[in-house]
Amino acid sequence: MPLTDLLFKHFGYREFRFGQERIIMDVLNKKDVFAMLPTGAGKSLCYQLPFYAGISPILIVSPLVSLMEDQVQQLKARGEKRVIALNGFLEFEKRMDILKNLSFYSFIFVSPEILQNNFVFQALKKINIELMVVDEAHCISQWGHDFRTDYLKLGEIREALGNPSILALTATATEDVRRDILRQLNMSNPAIHVHSVDRPNIAIKLEKHSSLETKIQAVKKYALELQGPGIIYFSSRSWADKLAKVLRDEGRECAAYHAGMEQEDRLLIQQQFLNDERSIICSTNAFGMGINKSNVRFVIHFHPPSTIESYLQEIGRAGRDQLSSIAIHLYTDEDEFLPLSFIDSELPKEQEVKEVLRDFSGRVGTAYSSFQLEREGNRFGFTETAWRYLLHQLEGLGIVRNKEIQSFEVEVSLREIQSITEQHRKAKLLKWFRFKSWLEEKQCRRKGLLERFGESNHQVDFCCDYCGLNLERYKGSKSQLEPTTQHVVDWGIELSRLLTVSKEDHGEKSTG
Repeated sequence: MPLTDLLFKHFGYREFRFGQERIIMDVLNKKDVFAMLPTGAGKSLCYQLPFYAGISPILIVSPLVSLMEDQVQQLKARGEKRVIALNGFLEFEKRMDILKNLSFYSFIFVSPEILQNNFVFQALKKINIELMVVDEAHCISQWGHDFRTDYLKLGEIREALGNPSILALTATATEDVRRDILRQLNMSNPAIHVHSVDRPNIAIKLEKHSSLETKIQAVKKYALELQGPGIIYFSSRSWADKLAKVLRDEGRECAAYHAGMEQEDRLLIQQQFLNDERSIICSTNAFGMGINKSNVRFVIHFHPPSTIESYLQEIGRAGRDQLSSIAIHLYTDEDEFLPLSFIDSELPKEQEVKEVLRDFSGRVGTAYSSFQLEREGNRFGFTETAWRYLLHQLEGLGIVRNKEIQSFEVEVSLREIQSITEQHRKAKLLKWFRFKSWLEEKQCRRKGLLERFGESNHQVDFCCDYCGLNLERYKGSKSQLEPTTQHVVDWGIELSRLLTVSKEDHGEKSTG
């Protein structure tokens, strides 16, 4: 059956979006494929349609449980029953039952962490995986904006699974990150599809403020005037909570969303937003990646992300229906210190590393479970990110091998770890300064973004504030500013149902 017929039969579309068909053809020809498509361009279709053309089973590695949940529910909504998600939140008995019957499933979603579980790994080895998909593949690169150390083991896992063909997907990756992805995944003579990161339907506005107070007033003004739904991004949970309350006091249907909230509250707010019963979400970057909502009309950054790549991903959550949308970034001179503070918290300091090394040198021969190793960071007062980074370095130097502490020299190891850490610190600082320099440029905003990805400027009708922008185009009428009341859900009943489905299918889920 022609691919266009399969597309219409299973997804209801008459035509592929730009780039999709060539990627799918390469997947069906069993090539290794790297594909960079902008957020909202339909990356999931590139591995879902090949199943209906005969590729099965398919293993999909995904960084967020919420993202897995979203994909699983979409597949089930289309009637696909042979789909499952494996993650660390599954209860042991439920997980073992799934693993005994793993050959039943055609789409198997996994977190990179769960692949380190021997029971999961052995079960996957038995079922002859035909295609391995690495979603959000920039996470595998040590120079990527969302580096995840467990992703680095995917190349070895692929080899142990018999080297199935691989599809690496991402929305944003610079040239150095793309090279790193190909190397880390051991991709053989890959077909490379790199499409523009530009989203021409999203207008870009940078707005500098003299004080924090004027920035708050601007958020209030835009939240009251712009056509929703919209997402406002903050660097901290406390700011997301604070501004959500301010906007509620102004009469907007607004809620905060971040990883510090209870699972039930996050799930409720997420579903209300998807159901158009909440018009604005005030969020940390925990919100968005796993949310399949096509009609977000605006994204506002109250605080800056630390990289151009993160910025593009976050504004890309607007206008996935290809209709006109706007991204507004509000900034002050003082904002510069926020990313610097985050970089400082994500990487271990020399004294902290020395303390761990001295402690471990007295524990040579001690064996740990994966859980125990992860909890060791708490004992030393590390952030989760900094501890995972240091543990990755300890494993790379052979200080921790097969979860057991080996003999090593403290001072030699300290110098090696500090050298590597400084490289990463400089790389992170460079990424922030690249974003900061973009904020300060006196040229077309879109042109500056695209140049950083080696692209030439794309002429669009409604581009940016530098080229000229009429905000009236993005303002809503009174009816558009209010959440819909056409379909009122009893959220007590609905939340109970959602939590039951979540626990039955996947165990508790984490969305932040």
